[in-house]
Amino acid sequence: MDPHKITCMKKYTLITGASSGIGLEMAKILAAEGNNLILVARSRDKLEQLKSELEPGHNIEVKIITKDLSVYEETLSVYDECNKCGYIVNVLINNAGFGLYGEFADTPLEDEIRMVSLNINAVLVLTKLFIKDMKERKEGKILNLASLLSFLPFPYYSVYSATKTFVLSFSETLAAELKGTGVAVLSLCPGPVDTNFSSPEMLATKAYSINKPADPQKVAQAGVNLLRKGKGKKIVGFNNWFISNLPRITPDFIMMKIKKNLAKPNLV
Repeated sequence: MDPHKITCMKKYTLITGASSGIGLEMAKILAAEGNNLILVARSRDKLEQLKSELEPGHNIEVKIITKDLSVYEETLSVYDECNKCGYIVNVLINNAGFGLYGEFADTPLEDEIRMVSLNINAVLVLTKLFIKDMKERKEGKILNLASLLSFLPFPYYSVYSATKTFVLSFSETLAAELKGTGVAVLSLCPGPVDTNFSSPEMLATKAYSINKPADPQKVAQAGVNLLRKGKGKKIVGFNNWFISNLPRITPDFIMMKIKKNLAKPNLV
């Protein structure tokens, strides 16, 4: 494709999981900065409402794609739809994901399979597809939502911790591969966030009472700031940064004992 033609075409930031939480707040911040958006989530009603708020207020274009990214074929179709419509995606934010709390022996297998599909497979597939176009244009940014648990896997979050460890490892190694190509891969690593991600069982643990959930708008702003910076990873909040470094100075068996205690219900 002619580089001059690409320059003249409209560019979009694609956000998955855009109907609530961090994704929704990122959409608001980026819209206010004049970015055209492609919003992806399962809830068309919520996306339509967000579109109606953002387009007239900021003089931007907001496209909506309603898909369940835990389904492989629907994830593939996100790229196909963007390609068919001629959308130039120069920023991809892989935000969609969910967690599950409980003893692994007791948690539903179906939920864990869906979690792996959404938290890992969707990130891998969308990154794989969009990164080829970004490399060809020698321009692009991919922001992947990792977690504090990428550094600090917790008991009772066994599968979720594993998925976020993958996201961080994948992002950092991919960033190294792409150095010098004009394409950046970034990682945002929040701790607990005040969204519907947190179940009542999670909120009742000692960990949540000690490390209070952050405002999703502040986490979203940290993500946007990281996109501006264009490299590296961001652990959101000093407490989370400090906690993420504890394994460096604490023996593994002691660290795991501490984490298991923190992950238990906070009985009063």
